[in-house]
Amino acid sequence: MNNLLHFSAVRRFNRAAALLAISVLFSGCYTLSQGFTMLGYLNSSVPLEKIDDAEFIRLVADIRAFAIDELGLKQSKNYTRYVEIDRDYLAAVVSASAKDSFQRHEWKFPIVGSVPYKGFFNPEDARKERAKLEKKDLDVWIRPVTAFSTLGWFKDPLYSYMRNYSPARLADLIIHELVHSTVFIKSKMDFNEEIAEFIGTKGSRLYMESRFGIDSKEYRDMIDSETNSAKFVAFLQELIAELDALYSREKSREEKLTEKESIIQAAKDRYKSEYESRFTNDNYRYFIEQPVNNAYLELFRLYHTEDNFYDDLFERSGSDLNAFIAAAKKITKKGDPREQLENALR
Repeated sequence: MNNLLHFSAVRRFNRAAALLAISVLFSGCYTLSQGFTMLGYLNSSVPLEKIDDAEFIRLVADIRAFAIDELGLKQSKNYTRYVEIDRDYLAAVVSASAKDSFQRHEWKFPIVGSVPYKGFFNPEDARKERAKLEKKDLDVWIRPVTAFSTLGWFKDPLYSYMRNYSPARLADLIIHELVHSTVFIKSKMDFNEEIAEFIGTKGSRLYMESRFGIDSKEYRDMIDSETNSAKFVAFLQELIAELDALYSREKSREEKLTEKESIIQAAKDRYKSEYESRFTNDNYRYFIEQPVNNAYLELFRLYHTEDNFYDDLFERSGSDLNAFIAAAKKITKKGDPREQLENALR
């Protein structure tokens, strides 16, 4: 699929078009083109226990119980139903950014407020949206997503491709999405995605440790995957910082765009020469040929904080994920959610 982000490298945010379904329901003509497919998936779902996969059923039930009973995420019927689907992703999601800055393009919807992405179940619709945005002289990116949260409006189902996920990946996905239905602040998408990312990662690690043990192959594979992911994100953050510095200089737009391409190409050349020393697998080698732009890089800014706020706060408050989640539940729509979280943990 043209310009769809590579799956293995973006597992962290290809899960999380968190408000895709809600956007579909409350956006005029967009409803007509997307809502039928979404509701069709939901209507075709069956109780999870009806499928012929006892191990998958057991694993999902155990992850849900861990997330709700042991971590304290909101009780719901999410991930108790199952949908058979003929592809390995759910929807194509469009993001956009200015070409000479990281000023993201946003869509506004009732209920959820401003959202920095727009989802389409038909990839051709996503490509049409991309064409419209490119006519506005924006950088545009399309990525696949494998899950979303409807924030309690529907029972979010599991999809057939998830049966191939490792226990760690499935735990990360389910916990991440359950965070969205537990804590959501309108128009604060950076916060919503950051905290779901943080709790999803910490929660899945605790799950794997408690169920498999730190000496298990499953746990070691998870740590190796997280380590490679962190190295990839760190490399992109270095590139983002270099481009940010360029965009802040007193130069013409044309000069910035020319230098931008030189910086990106130099980063790719450096990445290629250093790949073997950076990574332990081939999952991120694709970046060398990736048509990188600001919209692509802005996705990493959305899901990965550069200031280590959550890690630092977690450590300072006693490294207790249950307490962290309980504090997050107290956040209201008024005021800065980060400040409220910090105050609730004091």
